[in-house]
Amino acid sequence: MSDSQDIKFSLLVTGNPASDQSASTALQFCEAALSAGHHISGVFFYLDGVLTASHLISPASDEVNLPDRWAALATQYNFPLEVCVSASLRRGIVNETEAMQLDLQHYNLKAPFVLSGLGQLAELSASCDRLIQF
Repeated sequence: MSDSQDIKFSLLVTGNPASDQSASTALQFCEAALSAGHHISGVFFYLDGVLTASHLISPASDEVNLPDRWAALATQYNFPLEVCVSASLRRGIVNETEAMQLDLQHYNLKAPFVLSGLGQLAELSASCDRLIQF
């Protein structure tokens, strides 16, 4: 494990962003950890958590736009936002490549979110001091 002043965290987000606090709580955790000088190795979105990566989410004007906030934070601190491809396809979240392969007219995966497999979750787990599920 690294120095206790610089902990490497990986996060697993599984809750639906429209009906569950997990994506929002995970974002707040990341912001606090980064502010405290810690490192985020990456975030893996799984099960209903993949809905966080939709470019089509349009919250009310008085609500937080989670996809935009995740994208900004990941870009600022240079960590990946991995989205389980199997869970995504089941929930209608596709990138341009998958849309072409499946002969779909549109895609809705928001950049910088990327589709990946469960192997990436294993890699994130191996590359950190703590894996935290939200």
